[in-house]
Amino acid sequence: MLTIYIYWISTGLLSLLYLFSAFTYVTKPVWVRGVLTDLGYPSYLLQFMIIVKVLGAAVILSRFNVALSDLAYAGIFYHLILSGMAHLGVKKPQGALPAVIGMILLIASFTTQNAARETPSAYAHLASTHSSTNIERL
Repeated sequence: MLTIYIYWISTGLLSLLYLFSAFTYVTKPVWVRGVLTDLGYPSYLLQFMIIVKVLGAAVILSRFNVALSDLAYAGIFYHLILSGMAHLGVKKPQGALPAVIGMILLIASFTTQNAARETPSAYAHLASTHSSTNIERL
């Protein structure tokens, strides 16, 4: 039962993080373009990232297709890594904090999804088995 709570809380918070980020991109485009430019990214990514963030959160929450949901998890995983590294690369570690929080939420959501969802993900089982095996070795 605790695993189900961990899944829904982490998934909800991860989705809120992404939806709030997309909302910020829509409501403060000039500021976001400045941040993207400071990080070395082209400003035309703004519209693309709005769509990707909203769709990623929607697919994970709705999970109408398990394979697509797993693909959304992978996309968010890579986005969080790249976002965190971009902030660290320009020596602004405080900007990487949302990426670190997002990564924690992503890992919790991905590894507990099979306990909370009717149709299991083959990859989530492997991730949770791998992490529990490593813990047992310690």
